[in-house]
Amino acid sequence: MTKQDLQIKTGDGVAKAGLFRSANASSAKAGVILHMDAFGPRAALDGMAERLAGEGYAVLVPDLFYRNAPYGPFDAKTAFSEEKTKTALMALVTGTTQDMTISDSGAFLDALAAEGVTGPVGTVGYCMGGARALNAAATYPERIKAAASFHGGNLASDAADSPHRKAASFRARVYVGTSGVDRSFPPEQSARLAEALRVAEVDHVIENYVGMAHGWCVPDHSVFDAAGAERHWKRLTTFFAETLI
Repeated sequence: MTKQDLQIKTGDGVAKAGLFRSANASSAKAGVILHMDAFGPRAALDGMAERLAGEGYAVLVPDLFYRNAPYGPFDAKTAFSEEKTKTALMALVTGTTQDMTISDSGAFLDALAAEGVTGPVGTVGYCMGGARALNAAATYPERIKAAASFHGGNLASDAADSPHRKAASFRARVYVGTSGVDRSFPPEQSARLAEALRVAEVDHVIENYVGMAHGWCVPDHSVFDAAGAERHWKRLTTFFAETLI
């Protein structure tokens, strides 16, 4: 596996990103943008990107918090339980708006193309990245063919930038994997998202991972669940294999 460090010029500055590809593949069959969780780029996300790259994709992991760099690093197991780091994290999350990431995602797509990844692109997001992965797909429908969210929060909230409001713009297939109980994406939001996608005739699946807590997919998270994570990998790799062709 190879990792290439990129500096991506955006409308607001320069975002660092890692581009992961299989060393055995002369060219990736498609690209994937991995929208990070709240703890930022780190070894755990690199490992996830490497696993996905092993399926034959070029996987881009951009720093969505680049406007506030340097920051952290954060320990995903304790960051939200310690008041000082929780405050710092929430400032990064709330200070990096959906509109910012939507704009940045255009630059991320261009960066993939500049690296020779000109085939279909998928997005996948975890935690705060879930809504951003969906919003990117709704904004760049001609380029993003598949969008997945795992334990993503506020996918159908009252906010003006909630992804469900852009359902009519989706051309991508959508997969949403939800935690069994998640205050950031309660049942009423799940129902609202499902209705919006159904009315817009979006090809989609919303799956409830019963017994899993918010963050279960990411290996350095305090609630990581190995069996649940493997289930997520099976769903994600099948989803991309069916759509990024």
